[in-house]
Amino acid sequence: LGCDWHTVNDAVIGYGALLVDHPDRIGPVTAIGLDETLFTRTGRFRSLVWATTIADVGNHRLIDITPGRDTESVISWLAQRPQTWLDAITVGTLDMAATYRSVYRQILPHAVLVVDPFHLIQLANASLDKVRRFVQNAVLGHRGHKHDPLYRARRLLTKARETIDADGQTKIRGLLAAGDPDGHVTTAWQAKEAIRANYTRPDPGTAAAYLGALSADLRDPARHPETRKLGRTLRTWHHEILAWHTTHATSGPTEGQNNLIKATKRVGFGFRSFRNYRIRILLNAGKPDWTLLPTLTPR
Repeated sequence: LGCDWHTVNDAVIGYGALLVDHPDRIGPVTAIGLDETLFTRTGRFRSLVWATTIADVGNHRLIDITPGRDTESVISWLAQRPQTWLDAITVGTLDMAATYRSVYRQILPHAVLVVDPFHLIQLANASLDKVRRFVQNAVLGHRGHKHDPLYRARRLLTKARETIDADGQTKIRGLLAAGDPDGHVTTAWQAKEAIRANYTRPDPGTAAAYLGALSADLRDPARHPETRKLGRTLRTWHHEILAWHTTHATSGPTEGQNNLIKATKRVGFGFRSFRNYRIRILLNAGKPDWTLLPTLTPR
C-alpha cells in the first residue's frame, strides 16, 4: 500500500472502533458465556496477562472482551448494559471459575448457571491422573517408566469406557490389579466414568440423586485426598452441574470464540496494546455490520 504499519493500523482502529462499539452490534442476548483467554506475556519472566471472553452462547458469536479475569472488570462491563438487556439473559455458562460465578450472582442473579460438561470431565480426568502418579510413586518409588503397570495404563484410563474394546478392558483390569494395590486409581477411574454416565440420564431428578450419592461416596475418609477433593467439587457445584439437564447449554460457543481469538493473535504475531487487540478481534469475530462502513467518519 506504500505506507507503514502505523498508518494502516490507525485507519483500522479509527473505523474499527466505531464499528465494534456501534450500539446495535450486540443486540438481544438470552444466554452468555464467560471464559478466560490469554492476552499476552510481559516482563523478564513472561508473566501471563489474561482477558475475559464474553460470548453470546445462543448465537455463537463474540460479544466483547475485557481486560483481566477478575470480577471488577467483567462487572464493570455488564453494569454498562441496559437493565432490559440484562433481564433478558436467562442462562450463564462457565467452567467452575468462582470469579465468574460471583459475577453472575451479583449482576445476573436471575440467570441459571451451567457448568460445562467438558470442563467437569476434564477435571475428573486430571484428578485421575494425579491419583495415578501419586500411587505410582508410592508403590515403586519413582515416576512412571514404560514397563510400569500404571504408566502403561495412563492413556486407556482417560478414554471413554464404551470406546475401549474387550481386549482393552482386560488390559486395564490387569494393569490396575498389578499396580494399584489399594484401589485408589480404580476408584478415581470409576468416578470419572460415573460423572460421564450421569450426562446420559435424561431425568433431572434421577441425575440429581445420582450426583448426590456419587459426591458423598467420593468424600468418604477412606478415599484418596484427590478423590475426596473431586467429591467436594461435585458438592460445591451441584446445582450448576445439574442445570445442564434442564438447559443443555454448554461453553462450546465460548471456547469456539477463544479459538478465533487465538487465530487473530497468530495472524497479528501477538498484541501488546489491549485497545488494538480488542478491536482487531471484534472486527474478526464480533460480527460488526460492515454495511455501516461507508457512513462512518473517524475522529
